[in-house]
Amino acid sequence: MKRLLLWGVIILLMIVALLWWRENRTYNGPVQHVKASEEQISRGQYLVRAADCEACHTGPGRAPFSGGVALDTPFGTIYGTNITPDPDAGIGRWTSDDFYSAITKGVTPSGRHLYPAMPYTSYKEITRKDADDIYAFLMTRSAVTQPAPENQLSFPYNQRMALIGWNMLFLNSAPIKPASIGASEQWLRGQYLSNALGHCGECHSPRGILGQVNQDKPMQGGTLGRILAPDITPEGLSQRGWTPESLSQFIGYGITPQTSAFADMHTVINLSTRYLNNDDKKAMASYLMGDHPPTATQYQAGQGNENGRLIYLNQCAGCHSRDGEGKPHVAVAMKDNSTLRLTDANNLIVSILDGLPAQDFPNGESMQAMPGFAERLSDSDITALVNYLRVTWGGQPENITETQVKALRQSGENK
Repeated sequence: MKRLLLWGVIILLMIVALLWWRENRTYNGPVQHVKASEEQISRGQYLVRAADCEACHTGPGRAPFSGGVALDTPFGTIYGTNITPDPDAGIGRWTSDDFYSAITKGVTPSGRHLYPAMPYTSYKEITRKDADDIYAFLMTRSAVTQPAPENQLSFPYNQRMALIGWNMLFLNSAPIKPASIGASEQWLRGQYLSNALGHCGECHSPRGILGQVNQDKPMQGGTLGRILAPDITPEGLSQRGWTPESLSQFIGYGITPQTSAFADMHTVINLSTRYLNNDDKKAMASYLMGDHPPTATQYQAGQGNENGRLIYLNQCAGCHSRDGEGKPHVAVAMKDNSTLRLTDANNLIVSILDGLPAQDFPNGESMQAMPGFAERLSDSDITALVNYLRVTWGGQPENITETQVKALRQSGENK
């Protein structure tokens, strides 16, 4: 019995050693030299933008697609990799088959498993032709010999071999569950753009304890650090006043009468969806709202608390206007503001605490920086202000507590 146990331990250690070697070995396949037509390269560029590759693969101060973007996760920091044609730092030794396997299965040609921060659970639905065109575009860019920083993950999350089990649990060939109902050609195109290329569900769907997307609740809202990615199902959108027309405008330009994109969504607009053609913008809106979109609801204006009103007039009205109309190129309107209409006040509280940077948008649009009020206003003041805004212009109840504000303040101090 002891001998069998010993052999079992030896075999297990050998398997672990083999898997560790497989995950950490250097791949020395032949360098690939790709020739592609201008048409394929142009189409590949469009698809790279639709897939939002630059957001994760072009770090601050680095060359395009050379990696280095820090992706903060509950398990540690993962850095976007170099996907230029460099043979050692990038993907220059990958064939088109290798590339397709990496983006749809999460496995590189050496056998190394990619962390699912690279959204292969969504990219699994990308067509082979689109993958080949993306590959052609990337492999005809300038090679950059600059490795991405090492991931900062604690044990056991730094052991890539564990992803074999993760993939067995959470990666399969089943289609991604639709977030709306439809069957039109426009809806189907929007489904592909949203679910596969745009991988919207990676942010806008809740995740489980192991970081897996909850496929049973597609687009019903997710968490991105201190910011919440809101519910973008037809019901969630219509309840906040969205229509297919206003949503299509937001996808293309990041600004509508009721909001402007901020945080990660501003990056998505700037690097990705602004470049979609009009048909594809409408297709995404059609999918997210459904072939028969629900009627947009109108908020019920209320009378907010007096303390909150005075704080608003003293601190906010100079930019957002006394009556909440906002100012072009300065600050968004408070009236019918989609953030105020969220049932969860997280994003509103964080915006007030942290402020927002100055932001540029397509067509020369812009918004000035909004200062943070964490040092200027107390938890009690911010609670009063948030409740005033939500009641007056969001149609929401006055139910935000100082405890919620304090928790978000502390999470910001600890980040």
